[in-house]
Amino acid sequence: MRFMILVKATRDSEAGKMPPESLFAEMGKYHEELQKAGLLLDGSGLKPSKKGWRINDDGAKRSFVDGPFAETKELVAGYTIIQAKSREEAIEWTKRFPNPWLDGGKAEIEVREFYQLEDFAPSKELERFESIGLGRK
Repeated sequence: MRFMILVKATRDSEAGKMPPESLFAEMGKYHEELQKAGLLLDGSGLKPSKKGWRINDDGAKRSFVDGPFAETKELVAGYTIIQAKSREEAIEWTKRFPNPWLDGGKAEIEVREFYQLEDFAPSKELERFESIGLGRK
């Protein structure tokens, strides 16, 4: 089972403020522990939304919207992807995730499970995803 740990953005992360060395050290230690346990698949911080964009599609047309985006609470500042044997194992590891706020304040970390190809009914289109290596465990 694969899970994505999403670190929500803050005013500081949206301002491009870099975390202090002490937070880098905590995050490094946590990710090393995940790696040693064989759970770590990927992880990274994301640049502020002013460096990003959105594509809005209403079914009839598409539009391009350049960042930054106003609602900080809706944004993601970073992620970690893990592969755990169970939901319970993933919960235990995410409870250990370091507080990502620069000042140690109130933080929100969201965790979402990935779909696996096995979650879908067999089909020609599913075979296409399998052939390019997407959705595998």
